[in-house]
Amino acid sequence: MEHTELLDRFCSRLAAIERRAVLTRESYRLEIRHFLDFLDTVKISLENTDAGVLSNYFAMRRNIDKINSRSTAKAISALRSFFKFAMDERLVKENPAVVIESPKRKVNLPEVMDRETIDGFLNKIEIKNPLGLRDRCLFELIYSAGLRVSEAAELNIRDIDIEGGIAKVRGKGNKERFVLFGKEAAVWLSQYLNEARGKLAGKTNKSGALFIGRSGNRLSRKGIWKNYAKWASLAGISSHIHTLRHSFATSLLAGGADLRTVQELLGHADLSTTQIYTHVDVGLLRENHRRFLPKLNIMDL
Repeated sequence: MEHTELLDRFCSRLAAIERRAVLTRESYRLEIRHFLDFLDTVKISLENTDAGVLSNYFAMRRNIDKINSRSTAKAISALRSFFKFAMDERLVKENPAVVIESPKRKVNLPEVMDRETIDGFLNKIEIKNPLGLRDRCLFELIYSAGLRVSEAAELNIRDIDIEGGIAKVRGKGNKERFVLFGKEAAVWLSQYLNEARGKLAGKTNKSGALFIGRSGNRLSRKGIWKNYAKWASLAGISSHIHTLRHSFATSLLAGGADLRTVQELLGHADLSTTQIYTHVDVGLLRENHRRFLPKLNIMDL
């Protein structure tokens, strides 16, 4: 079977059966393309691939492509999925990738901002024109509901219940979930819809998108990132837009919310993904301890 045909069928499985997100499918396709090219180079068939061949492949990737432990773990995950597909297609008899141990990843604690910093950022947004009012509403909602940028970009007007403080979003893998937002976000949503969106949409625009640009078309993820960077620079902060989502999760846990609730609101498939925010709280406690009680020289937990 040609490599292109094989990859097409593999990616179709990722979409239809495993329900992987578009970006995941693209990264898996690229990784398997690398792997199949490697097999051609060393003249080994897919059927004769074993754990030793995979070990040599990863050694090559580390030496030549300089991939780190995080990229290695993703590549192993891609290969496990690919060989599972190959077994179902009767191209191989077993999955050699299952015996390859994923490297331990260094836990990078997400960056968070306190409410004062977030308020300072939001207050820097000029709301005298429709675009500024849109951005004030957009970033308030992202923080209030803990949205991903892609989820905010895909929102439609019909997905929002301002009175109920609830929105239906489509997350990773096109999975739908309901999120909650506060009164402040509701106020800005009402103001944006009543005073700004109609001016941006124009008379002939029939788009159902909630957040739109000056042309009346749906605001893209790239557009949201660009606008956030502009206002963040004016506010004197260097954090990324995803920090708003991290700050939302950390604030919930600090306020006493349980992990399962936070997992549901964030749309995490695995609870272990949500658990990283418990480490953030410990980090903040440690930092405050060192700031205010430096002479005690507390040990790392």
